[in-house]
Amino acid sequence: MVSPRGGVQAMSISATAVPAAATAGGEAAHVAFDGVEKTYDGATLVVRRLDLAIRRGEFLTLLGPSGSGKTTTLMMLAGFEVPTRGTIAMNGRRIDDLPPHRRDIGVVFQNYALFPHMSVGQNIAFPLSVRRLPRSEIAERVRRALAMVRLEGYEERRPNQLSGGQQQRVALARAMVFGPQLVLMDEPLGALDKKLREHMQLEIKHLHETTGVTVVYVTHDQSEALTMSDRVAVFNDGVVQQIGTPSALYETPENGFVARFIGENNMFDATIENVAEGYVAARLPTGERVVARLPGAGRPAAGAGARVGLSLRPERARLGMAPDGDGDMGDGAAANRLAGTVVETIYLGDHRRVIVDAGGNRDVMVKLPADAGGAAEPLQPGAPVVLRFAADDCLALDPSPPS
Repeated sequence: MVSPRGGVQAMSISATAVPAAATAGGEAAHVAFDGVEKTYDGATLVVRRLDLAIRRGEFLTLLGPSGSGKTTTLMMLAGFEVPTRGTIAMNGRRIDDLPPHRRDIGVVFQNYALFPHMSVGQNIAFPLSVRRLPRSEIAERVRRALAMVRLEGYEERRPNQLSGGQQQRVALARAMVFGPQLVLMDEPLGALDKKLREHMQLEIKHLHETTGVTVVYVTHDQSEALTMSDRVAVFNDGVVQQIGTPSALYETPENGFVARFIGENNMFDATIENVAEGYVAARLPTGERVVARLPGAGRPAAGAGARVGLSLRPERARLGMAPDGDGDMGDGAAANRLAGTVVETIYLGDHRRVIVDAGGNRDVMVKLPADAGGAAEPLQPGAPVVLRFAADDCLALDPSPPS
């Protein structure tokens, strides 16, 4: 058996059968959390009533800020932490009472956890050696694993002779060399620089597509989650706030936390005037009126007089120099129009970010193509502008928490 930071263990599973949870699509879940909770002090729940079905072969990312419960969830699945309540099952059989080395799970950690006194080949072979596989089979599996991560010819090198990206590839190869049912990754790219991190994101994604293994990945980096995942479970305060595809989370967040955490976002505090036919009419602190779309679940349930948070993505807003036309956005969609003042313009090559004071929010971000609006002079600080956006591009969610 290897320590939690040592990586991977697995043997056959023999445990009490439990009913298999089903995914939304009706197929039996590969992994199912049923009512799982975790507390370390007996008072504060780090993970609260977790019901989560992981599909076979998917890349699921657990995303959230520090302390949200995502890593604790991964550690309970790996067997390094024990649930306080609830059960964890794999293929319909409980595993929460099994030691880590009997769960058939590979683990990759941020610090790689490679054995410094062993060569690359010996590191990758370690999970096979502890399973007492024949030497010829170990050699063949190590050869295939090295080819899989494109490190052929590196088997005699030591970890300290490798770059950070190469060490991470060795850790990936070691986690997958024994053919686990499931691979867990706990912020494995956190120690890499930005360019290498982005490269390794695609490497891991392609590796998953090639092998078809089920991957559960933990990160606090939302761009990483959007890039790599089939689905993302967004954690906050020990609770899954929403789970869905990257596009669903970005386009249709179910609450204010998800809207703020996934991608860049503008939030306006407002007061509901009326709710009708899937839309909300709300009044901003400036007295201006905005029409916003309700999310699929039909929130908020509150009526006139209740506070609401209006969510608008920066790329969905447009800027004009003066009120113009009848509010049409060019595609027949009725537009909201707010008077504003330019605070700052930031040139970023392919686009500009214009910060606008509008609707009671001094930090409204608008993303514009670099050549939008002609000369930059009209967008200098202090310039008056009109912020325009379609009702369908603005979501009515729960209000922002008190600052």
